[in-house]
Amino acid sequence: MTYPLRQVSLAVLLAFGLAQPAVQAAELDLVPEYTLLDAIKDGKSLSSLRLRYEHVDQDLFQANGDKLESANAFTLRSLIGWQSAPFHNFSAAVQVIDVAKIEDEFNDREGNVPQVSRAEHAVVVDPEYTNINQLFVDWTGIKNTKARFGRQQVNLDNVRFVGDIAFRQVMQVFDGLSVTNKSIPDTEIFLAHFDKVRQINTELRDGNIEIVNAKYRISPSESLVGYGYFIDADNLSQNLGNPAAAGNIPQGGNGLGASSDSTPGATTDASSRTLGLRLDGVRKIDDNWKAIYTAEFAKQNDYKDGSSLINAHYLRLGGGAAFDKWSIRLDHEVLSSNNGQYAFQTPLGTNHLFQGWADLFLVTPRQGIRDTYVTVATTVAKAKISAEYHVFRSDENFTTLGGQSANQYGKEFDIGVTYPFSDKLMAKLEYAKFMEDDVYGTSLAASQRAFRKADTEKIWATVMLSF
Repeated sequence: MTYPLRQVSLAVLLAFGLAQPAVQAAELDLVPEYTLLDAIKDGKSLSSLRLRYEHVDQDLFQANGDKLESANAFTLRSLIGWQSAPFHNFSAAVQVIDVAKIEDEFNDREGNVPQVSRAEHAVVVDPEYTNINQLFVDWTGIKNTKARFGRQQVNLDNVRFVGDIAFRQVMQVFDGLSVTNKSIPDTEIFLAHFDKVRQINTELRDGNIEIVNAKYRISPSESLVGYGYFIDADNLSQNLGNPAAAGNIPQGGNGLGASSDSTPGATTDASSRTLGLRLDGVRKIDDNWKAIYTAEFAKQNDYKDGSSLINAHYLRLGGGAAFDKWSIRLDHEVLSSNNGQYAFQTPLGTNHLFQGWADLFLVTPRQGIRDTYVTVATTVAKAKISAEYHVFRSDENFTTLGGQSANQYGKEFDIGVTYPFSDKLMAKLEYAKFMEDDVYGTSLAASQRAFRKADTEKIWATVMLSF
């Protein structure tokens, strides 16, 4: 008796399907229960050692009129941590940080105040510090959703507005709740509420920070992002100057006036709302060429009890091309000024990566900034090389020596080489040189040190081991 092939196939599949419950039951009897201890053992390390030497030379003056001495900072950052694998939809992580000084010829500005015993030296914000760096619990009980509660690192988009400032030895971390959802195809939504921020100077700031960030992936290498950052905080270490002063009188800080950091009892409110859109991507042209582009706009206004001076915008336009292992791009970035009284700020961003590595513009001067820059990158063997050249101008004119009106902050050249010896060990050498044009300040006195954009030269040598 013969059977058609289809009938034989169906019979085999039916028999196999009926046998599966019994087989699976037998297998379940043999598989040991997955325990909490198993979840801990199956977790991942959050540990690394980073050794760094940083040299800083600046054309600034001490209170006694002598030139500010160079900084030589040799520090070791130890991160020791572990995150468990999921267990009943929960996982937990703890990470401890320790930053130790090996050579201490620098002003570390711990707690956002000058180090009195090293006041004659240039600043390197790498204070000694030992504490909990991250401590959080993840819950994934809803499909395509992760909720994280506790102290955590956060890096969004290109970290211009929200980042962990991982370049510094003490990174920035946030205390609170974040939720990431990927239920919508090609879309990732990040929501967060944080009530504390530990900054790179070790200061723990109170406030209420709400974050909304929605990213739609046009393609694997292109995205459109809409975001809202709502910061209800009196001060995030950017407040300096006299808001009642004439618009063209130069000053450091964001233009909102002195805070309790610099003047005991002084109060200002830097609460702001920032809404923006970002289009960014790399599009393949052919097997050798790729087009690179970025377009971004954001508006910043006062929020809650924030100063009415907070009214400015952000703009970035840029593009370029990549060929084989080379890429080049030209960008123009504007952090605008509100008539010389307040400038657009990014108090939670990884600002070291923007407007030059020399860190002259971590806080936007209240006259704003227009940065036109070119970036070239390549790979030689395994070494990654990147170089930038910046031309910095103010958005509104400022007053310089002799009462002159000017808008040329200066120029900067940066270059860095990164070499991975393995997937665990890397070394990096970096150099930055800022060249002052118009003097941002009405005198060269030490009292203007916080305001000046003086000639600056920095060198970094870094070795990092992950384990």
